[in-house]
Amino acid sequence: METSYRSILEDGINELSLTVPSAKISLLLAYHQLLVKWNKAYNLTAVRNSREMISRHLLDSLTVAPYLHGNRFIDIGAGAGLPGIVLAILFPERQFDLLDSNGKKTRFLFQVKTELGLGNITIHHSRVEQLSEEHTYEGILSRAFASLADMVNCSGQLLADGGQFLAMKGIYPESELKELSELEKNYTVDACHSLQVPSDLSERHLVVISRSKQP
Repeated sequence: METSYRSILEDGINELSLTVPSAKISLLLAYHQLLVKWNKAYNLTAVRNSREMISRHLLDSLTVAPYLHGNRFIDIGAGAGLPGIVLAILFPERQFDLLDSNGKKTRFLFQVKTELGLGNITIHHSRVEQLSEEHTYEGILSRAFASLADMVNCSGQLLADGGQFLAMKGIYPESELKELSELEKNYTVDACHSLQVPSDLSERHLVVISRSKQP
Protein backbone atom coordinates (compact mmCIF):
# COMPACT_ATOMS: atom_id res chain seq x y z
CA MET A 1 0.00 0.00 0.00
CA GLU A 2 2.89 2.36 0.81
CA THR A 3 4.26 1.77 -2.70
CA SER A 4 0.88 2.66 -4.18
CA TYR A 5 0.71 5.92 -2.23
CA ARG A 6 4.24 6.80 -3.30
CA SER A 7 3.40 6.15 -6.95
CA ILE A 8 0.29 8.35 -6.77
CA LEU A 9 2.25 11.12 -5.10
CA GLU A 10 5.23 10.89 -7.46
CA ASP A 11 2.97 10.86 -10.53
CA GLY A 12 1.12 13.92 -9.24
CA ILE A 13 4.36 15.77 -8.51
CA ASN A 14 5.52 15.06 -12.06
CA GLU A 15 2.21 16.42 -13.42
CA LEU A 16 2.82 19.61 -11.43
CA SER A 17 6.32 19.86 -12.96
CA LEU A 18 7.89 20.01 -9.50
CA THR A 19 11.23 18.52 -8.54
CA VAL A 20 10.97 16.85 -5.12
CA PRO A 21 13.82 14.67 -3.81
CA SER A 22 13.02 11.16 -2.62
CA ALA A 23 13.70 12.06 1.02
CA LYS A 24 11.07 14.81 0.93
CA ILE A 25 8.56 12.47 -0.71
CA SER A 26 9.16 10.06 2.17
CA LEU A 27 8.48 12.87 4.65
CA LEU A 28 5.27 13.79 2.82
CA LEU A 29 4.15 10.16 3.02
CA ALA A 30 5.04 10.01 6.73
CA TYR A 31 2.87 13.09 7.25
CA HIS A 32 0.11 11.39 5.25
CA GLN A 33 0.31 8.35 7.54
CA LEU A 34 -0.01 10.54 10.63
CA LEU A 35 -2.96 12.36 9.09
CA VAL A 36 -4.74 9.07 8.35
CA LYS A 37 -4.04 7.76 11.85
CA TRP A 38 -5.03 10.87 13.81
CA ASN A 39 -8.04 11.64 11.65
CA LYS A 40 -9.85 8.58 13.00
CA ALA A 41 -9.99 10.08 16.48
CA TYR A 42 -9.56 13.83 15.92
CA ASN A 43 -11.72 14.44 12.82
CA LEU A 44 -9.03 16.60 11.25
CA THR A 45 -10.52 16.40 7.75
CA ALA A 46 -13.79 15.32 6.17
CA VAL A 47 -11.81 13.28 3.64
CA ARG A 48 -11.74 9.72 4.99
CA ASN A 49 -10.30 7.86 2.04
CA SER A 50 -6.52 7.67 2.47
CA ARG A 51 -5.89 7.55 -1.29
CA GLU A 52 -8.02 10.66 -1.81
CA MET A 53 -5.95 12.46 0.82
CA ILE A 54 -2.94 12.25 -1.51
CA SER A 55 -4.61 14.31 -4.24
CA ARG A 56 -7.08 16.42 -2.25
CA HIS A 57 -4.62 17.39 0.48
CA LEU A 58 -0.97 16.77 -0.41
CA LEU A 59 -1.03 17.52 -4.13
CA ASP A 60 -3.56 20.30 -3.63
CA SER A 61 -1.18 21.99 -1.19
CA LEU A 62 1.76 21.55 -3.56
CA THR A 63 -0.02 23.48 -6.35
CA VAL A 64 0.78 26.78 -4.61
CA ALA A 65 4.53 26.09 -4.36
CA PRO A 66 5.48 28.08 -7.51
CA TYR A 67 3.75 31.19 -6.17
CA LEU A 68 5.65 31.54 -2.89
CA HIS A 69 8.00 34.52 -2.67
CA GLY A 70 10.02 35.27 0.44
CA ASN A 71 11.24 33.31 3.42
CA ARG A 72 8.69 33.75 6.19
CA PHE A 73 5.10 32.56 5.94
CA ILE A 74 2.09 31.94 8.15
CA ASP A 75 -0.73 29.49 7.47
CA ILE A 76 -3.82 30.89 9.20
CA GLY A 77 -6.53 28.43 10.11
CA ALA A 78 -3.92 25.74 9.46
CA GLY A 79 -6.18 22.90 10.61
CA ALA A 80 -4.38 19.65 9.89
CA GLY A 81 -1.41 21.54 8.41
CA LEU A 82 -2.63 22.16 4.90
CA PRO A 83 -0.87 23.70 3.10
CA GLY A 84 1.65 24.70 5.82
CA ILE A 85 3.11 21.30 6.71
CA VAL A 86 3.37 20.24 3.08
CA LEU A 87 5.15 23.45 2.07
CA ALA A 88 7.45 23.30 5.12
CA ILE A 89 8.56 19.83 4.02
CA LEU A 90 9.12 21.06 0.48
CA PHE A 91 11.03 24.20 1.55
CA PRO A 92 13.08 23.45 4.71
CA GLU A 93 15.07 26.66 4.17
CA ARG A 94 11.91 28.76 4.71
CA GLN A 95 10.07 29.43 7.97
CA PHE A 96 6.40 28.47 8.31
CA ASP A 97 4.21 29.47 11.24
CA LEU A 98 0.99 27.46 11.63
CA LEU A 99 -1.91 29.08 13.45
CA ASP A 100 -5.16 27.50 14.59
CA SER A 101 -7.54 28.10 17.49
CA ASN A 102 -8.57 24.43 17.73
CA GLY A 103 -6.61 22.62 20.44
CA LYS A 104 -6.99 19.15 18.90
CA LYS A 105 -5.59 20.39 15.61
CA THR A 106 -2.62 22.18 17.17
CA ARG A 107 -1.82 19.06 19.22
CA PHE A 108 -1.71 17.14 15.97
CA LEU A 109 0.56 19.78 14.43
CA PHE A 110 2.96 19.54 17.39
CA GLN A 111 3.02 15.76 16.94
CA VAL A 112 3.84 16.10 13.24
CA LYS A 113 6.56 18.64 13.95
CA THR A 114 8.13 16.35 16.56
CA GLU A 115 7.89 13.06 14.69
CA LEU A 116 9.10 14.46 11.37
CA GLY A 117 11.75 16.77 12.87
CA LEU A 118 10.46 19.88 11.13
CA GLY A 119 12.60 22.60 12.67
CA ASN A 120 11.29 25.29 10.32
CA ILE A 121 7.79 25.22 11.84
CA THR A 122 6.36 27.29 14.70
CA ILE A 123 2.86 26.48 15.96
CA HIS A 124 0.47 29.03 17.47
CA HIS A 125 -2.64 27.90 19.35
CA SER A 126 -4.46 31.19 18.96
CA ARG A 127 -6.94 33.21 16.98
CA VAL A 128 -5.32 35.29 14.25
CA GLU A 129 -6.58 38.54 15.79
CA GLN A 130 -4.68 37.72 18.99
CA LEU A 131 -1.30 37.18 17.38
CA SER A 132 1.15 39.93 18.23
CA GLU A 133 1.86 42.50 15.56
CA GLU A 134 5.53 41.87 16.27
CA HIS A 135 5.08 38.89 13.94
CA THR A 136 5.15 39.87 10.27
CA TYR A 137 5.26 37.64 7.23
CA GLU A 138 6.10 37.89 3.55
CA GLY A 139 3.28 35.47 2.79
CA ILE A 140 -0.03 34.88 4.59
CA LEU A 141 -1.51 31.57 3.46
CA SER A 142 -5.03 30.28 3.89
CA ARG A 143 -6.99 27.31 2.63
CA ALA A 144 -10.75 27.69 2.91
CA PHE A 145 -10.35 30.29 5.69
CA ALA A 146 -13.27 32.74 5.83
CA SER A 147 -13.86 35.21 3.00
CA LEU A 148 -11.18 37.27 1.29
CA ALA A 149 -12.42 40.43 3.02
CA ASP A 150 -12.39 38.72 6.42
CA MET A 151 -8.92 37.34 5.73
CA VAL A 152 -7.35 40.73 5.07
CA ASN A 153 -9.30 42.35 7.91
CA CYS A 154 -8.24 39.73 10.45
CA SER A 155 -4.61 39.32 9.46
CA GLY A 156 -3.60 42.49 7.62
CA GLN A 157 -1.52 43.61 10.60
CA LEU A 158 0.72 40.57 10.06
CA LEU A 159 1.63 41.36 6.46
CA ALA A 160 5.18 42.61 5.97
CA ASP A 161 5.91 45.43 3.55
CA GLY A 162 5.87 43.99 0.08
CA GLY A 163 4.20 40.80 1.29
CA GLN A 164 1.21 38.98 -0.20
CA PHE A 165 -1.89 37.11 0.87
CA LEU A 166 -2.23 33.72 -0.84
CA ALA A 167 -5.80 32.46 -0.47
CA MET A 168 -6.66 28.99 -1.74
CA LYS A 169 -10.24 28.76 -2.97
CA GLY A 170 -12.48 26.31 -4.82
CA ILE A 171 -14.62 27.78 -7.59
CA TYR A 172 -13.75 31.23 -8.90
CA PRO A 173 -14.65 33.45 -5.90
CA GLU A 174 -16.48 36.15 -7.86
CA SER A 175 -18.69 37.37 -5.00
CA GLU A 176 -15.76 37.45 -2.55
CA LEU A 177 -13.64 39.43 -4.99
CA LYS A 178 -16.49 41.91 -5.45
CA GLU A 179 -16.93 42.24 -1.69
CA LEU A 180 -13.21 42.79 -1.23
CA SER A 181 -13.12 45.54 -3.88
CA GLU A 182 -16.08 47.29 -2.24
CA LEU A 183 -14.89 47.06 1.36
CA GLU A 184 -11.11 47.10 1.19
CA LYS A 185 -9.59 50.07 -0.62
CA ASN A 186 -6.19 49.34 0.93
CA TYR A 187 -5.63 46.06 -0.90
CA THR A 188 -5.12 45.06 -4.52
CA VAL A 189 -5.85 41.70 -6.15
CA ASP A 190 -2.65 40.90 -8.05
CA ALA A 191 -3.84 37.66 -9.64
CA CYS A 192 -6.32 34.81 -9.49
CA HIS A 193 -4.58 31.67 -10.70
CA SER A 194 -6.53 28.62 -11.85
CA LEU A 195 -4.95 25.54 -10.27
CA GLN A 196 -5.11 22.02 -11.66
CA VAL A 197 -4.76 19.37 -8.97
CA PRO A 198 -3.70 15.97 -10.37
CA SER A 199 -6.41 13.29 -10.06
CA ASP A 200 -8.93 15.85 -8.85
CA LEU A 201 -11.45 17.43 -11.21
CA SER A 202 -12.63 20.00 -8.65
CA GLU A 203 -12.20 23.63 -9.56
CA ARG A 204 -9.39 25.31 -7.61
CA HIS A 205 -8.03 28.86 -7.56
CA LEU A 206 -5.32 30.82 -5.79
CA VAL A 207 -6.06 34.49 -5.12
CA VAL A 208 -2.98 36.68 -4.62
CA ILE A 209 -3.55 39.99 -2.80
CA SER A 210 -1.14 42.75 -1.80
CA ARG A 211 -1.42 45.98 0.14
CA SER A 212 -2.04 48.92 -2.17
CA LYS A 213 0.81 51.39 -2.50
CA GLN A 214 -0.03 54.71 -0.93
CA PRO A 215 0.26 57.79 -3.19
